[in-house]
Amino acid sequence: MSDDGDDHENGAHEHGHDHHEHEGDHDHHAHDLEELGIAVLTVSSSRSINEDPSGAAIAELVEEAGHTVVVRELVGDDYDSVQDAVDRFVGREDTDCVVTTGGTGVTPDDVTVEAVEPLFEKELPGFGELFRSLSVEDIGTRVVGTRATAGIADGVPVFCLPGSESAVRLAVDDIVVAEAPHLAGLARREDDGKENDDGEENDEGA
Repeated sequence: MSDDGDDHENGAHEHGHDHHEHEGDHDHHAHDLEELGIAVLTVSSSRSINEDPSGAAIAELVEEAGHTVVVRELVGDDYDSVQDAVDRFVGREDTDCVVTTGGTGVTPDDVTVEAVEPLFEKELPGFGELFRSLSVEDIGTRVVGTRATAGIADGVPVFCLPGSESAVRLAVDDIVVAEAPHLAGLARREDDGKENDDGEENDEGA
């Protein structure tokens, strides 16, 4: 795993969410899940689960936000291993969201994006766009080297983050804990609210 995004500095990032503060906001978030079961996957051939600061940071931050880590694993930089682990995670009854760290760079062994994207029934390009935009403050033009991505797999939001701890903290603090409950609720919502679909898409900037 190449720790793409290593130049992120740990620091306070205050990014408001004013787009949620509007009339009818409670209706827009009616399907949000209050407490999520989070699966954490570290992709690395050079670390162990006991020496995994990025995976530990994900667990720390989501638990501080009131969610539960239901499973945490580490696999090597191998296409099949990564894909099998994520596929298994999204199939668990106790998992509402999956967060991976590592393997999103441009070295030959960075295969997380290639392994996970075939599992997506819907892609969430806004996540990668926003993450890279926020990352410019820390790493400047080196942001072009990260392929952080997200999507919905089997009704479960999956976020694929870089391998560095600072990048993980930025993504989880500023994006994942804010949006995962909403995305998880919408992704698993039954098809009984079609009349609201168009309005919700507009609210989300689709």
